[in-house]
Amino acid sequence: MDIFYLLALAFIGSIAGLIGGVVFLVKENWARALCHYAVPFAAGVLLSVSLLHLLPEAVHEVGERGYFYVLIALLLSFFFEEYFAHLHHHEHHKRAELKAAVPLVIFGDTIHNFIDGVAIAAAYLTNPTFGLIVALASFLHETPHEIGDFGILISAGWEKRKAFLANLFSALATFPGALMVFFFMRDGHEKIGILLAISAGVFLYLGASDFLPEVGEEERGVKTWKKFAFLILGVVIIYALTFISPEH
Repeated sequence: MDIFYLLALAFIGSIAGLIGGVVFLVKENWARALCHYAVPFAAGVLLSVSLLHLLPEAVHEVGERGYFYVLIALLLSFFFEEYFAHLHHHEHHKRAELKAAVPLVIFGDTIHNFIDGVAIAAAYLTNPTFGLIVALASFLHETPHEIGDFGILISAGWEKRKAFLANLFSALATFPGALMVFFFMRDGHEKIGILLAISAGVFLYLGASDFLPEVGEEERGVKTWKKFAFLILGVVIIYALTFISPEH
């Protein structure tokens, strides 16, 4: 049963996140509207999961070294996204530039999804409830990300079916990431602690650099106070979940 529950969590954190891309294919303006409030909500969730759940658990497992691993993961996330996945932030490139960069975007997303699987499994092996929290955080940040990915591929001239399949196969990378941790690291508490710290660094970077800056941006027809409200809502929900997570 353990393996099936883990696979269900991996599904939530990966394939279910494609809902944003599917919405984009059906109705682009709906997807844009979804992003207005999904992004600030995801920012609050990612920052809170990182600082209130992943980091404390990592420090419990490996001590103060956990902070060092968080720092390394955060810096590596910056370098990786700066050189491989920077198009997430710049969707209005010329089509020729987009076509040339598409392989790097898909590769970057595949690695990102693999890391999500590692995070979900590491949290799950600590406690199933913790695994569910991380899976939900993965789902929430994947949804707006997938909208951006679909937008890039469609802008590069890809057919809708081809764009969907590319993102689907990229999302499937979550499963080998989760299974690798489940089968080869489940008995190593220190290894799990290191993976949790790395996951905390990645989530912290995504929340602080990808999502949080967009909360303060002014957009036509979107009330800034509403975006801040969704940001706070994300934080409050994850904080509330700390009361149902197991204490040491």
